[in-house]
Amino acid sequence: MSKRDYYDVLGVDKGADNNDIKRAYRKLAMKFHPDRNPDDEKAAESFREVTEAYEVLSDADKRSRYDQYGHAGVDDQMGGFGSGGFQGSHAYQDFGDLFGSMFGDAFGGGGAAQANNQGSDLRYNLSITLEEAAVGKEVELEIPKHESCGTCSGSGARPGTNPVPCSTCGGHGQVQMQQGFFAVRRPCPSCNGSGKKIESPCVTCGGTGRKKVKKNLKVKIPAGVYDGAQVRVAGEGEAGTNGGASGDLFIVVRIKEHSIFERDGADLHCEMPITFPQATLGAEVDAPTLDGKVKIKIPAGTESGRVFRLRGHGVKDVRVRQQGDLYVRVQIAVPKKLTDKQKDLLKAFAQETGDEVYPERSSFLGKVKDLWDDLAS
Repeated sequence: MSKRDYYDVLGVDKGADNNDIKRAYRKLAMKFHPDRNPDDEKAAESFREVTEAYEVLSDADKRSRYDQYGHAGVDDQMGGFGSGGFQGSHAYQDFGDLFGSMFGDAFGGGGAAQANNQGSDLRYNLSITLEEAAVGKEVELEIPKHESCGTCSGSGARPGTNPVPCSTCGGHGQVQMQQGFFAVRRPCPSCNGSGKKIESPCVTCGGTGRKKVKKNLKVKIPAGVYDGAQVRVAGEGEAGTNGGASGDLFIVVRIKEHSIFERDGADLHCEMPITFPQATLGAEVDAPTLDGKVKIKIPAGTESGRVFRLRGHGVKDVRVRQQGDLYVRVQIAVPKKLTDKQKDLLKAFAQETGDEVYPERSSFLGKVKDLWDDLAS
């Protein structure tokens, strides 16, 4: 059966550059790869076809001969394709560059790259108060984790002995498997990709190279830390296996709900009750802050809901690196229990004063009267 034009196979123009050819090949190779199409002979044939086309068009010398003489100019160079291999072709080597570990490091060398496995990261939820978040604090934590075994220095082998190369993979950590015409590499099932076998396991860790411990750490929580912030402690996660680096510890800060203040970034908000005489006559009252009490002057005739801003009495936010403000909203408290004398005084006050001392109420009553008059007419 005659072969299709290689440019048509990859879907590129004859003037396409190497980057265009590589992108087209990658897209088609991913589509027809045997791992994605098991037992699909048609996909396998398409994969062979696009790889053969790429083998020619990505090589300047072969592409020149193909452009001049067609398939006849390169057929003598393609011996590896017809017999189920192309192990020596640069297309096979390029697969590792094109796809990385997409198919489990199946392409190209890699040797025992699976052996050095980095340890997992750990997460610790830490609850602190708003006061502690505002000034920062040093906390002592006990973290359960795996550390590298001190007896065998993480090798897993009894002191005085060493791991030996795995007999299945010859110490490479990978074995080659044939899938139809295409040879792929997989992590060795005998050594799980380490390339080593431990004949005399360490008695402390049982050959794992790690042991379970409870690590005591002192960690500085910065001033102004916000709810949900993560403090990273490098290298204090799980120990890696087979000499791999340790993971990191991430401390997730949770700030407890405060009985007085609500935080908004670097600012604080609170509500403070004041009495009717204080609001009416004016007064100087103590307002709470995280640093202690601060005097606020309440002007005569202050309405409920008025907000007073106290500059610099918020918190320092580590994200914006500036000191916030405190916003105090006053609410006029209504007395709940009154003596008979107090009630009589309030009744006398109500009789003595009319709506004219309450301008907002007078305005409202005027609008209500206009409404009723309109409805009656």
